[in-house]
Amino acid sequence: MRELTAMFFTIFLAEMGDKTQLATLLFASERKVPAILVFGTCASALVVGAALTVLAGTAAGRYLHGLPIKPIAGLGFIAIGAWTLVEYLPA
Repeated sequence: MRELTAMFFTIFLAEMGDKTQLATLLFASERKVPAILVFGTCASALVVGAALTVLAGTAAGRYLHGLPIKPIAGLGFIAIGAWTLVEYLPA
């Protein structure tokens, strides 16, 4: 249960303020479709996206089990963060 809780909060926090949430906010604000349908449609899209990601991760895990994936991903995120900071530094 501890791992599931960690997964939930990691994904939940990562998605906060994400472009997906902003798009959902815009769809809901248009009022062309009832809010419950916006919720159902957007939630379904996120579930399908997550399912595809889990399938890809499962397949990748079979072939990449010897690689240190977490440290590689961590370095990738650090590199993206550093690049973003450098882009916004005054010239």
